[in-house]
Amino acid sequence: MADLRQVFDELVKYEIELWDAIDARLRAECDLQLTWFKVMQLLDRLPEARVQDIAAEFSITVGGTSKVVDRLEASGLCRRRPHPHDRRSSVIELTAKGRRLLGKAAVVVDGELQARLGSVLPERALAQLHRTLTTLRAAGRALDHHR
Repeated sequence: MADLRQVFDELVKYEIELWDAIDARLRAECDLQLTWFKVMQLLDRLPEARVQDIAAEFSITVGGTSKVVDRLEASGLCRRRPHPHDRRSSVIELTAKGRRLLGKAAVVVDGELQARLGSVLPERALAQLHRTLTTLRAAGRALDHHR
């Protein structure tokens, strides 16, 4: 039987190494941190996203999310506008500058992912890894909800 602590250690170490490698390339080539990229990617995918929606997607606090959005907005990469159906909240959207930077950054991220995942594992193994991680995340969320 697999040693679950060793599996956990390897998973955490790999996640940190992968995050750090992608973050370093984004900073060097786009002057963008990976945290910002992930939020911008979500804004591109979700029209009419609110701070609460971003926080829920990444399982982080609304306060922390609001700070990231404030920084993105101060950098001219996104803007807030009144929510069309809820006067109490704002919708966050990418600016043209944000969309251009996201496009450039996506090429960098895709290149690093290809180098660190795509060129290492065959397509079948990557598909299995994706299914396994999806299953583990769903089971963890169900366990949290049950507790």
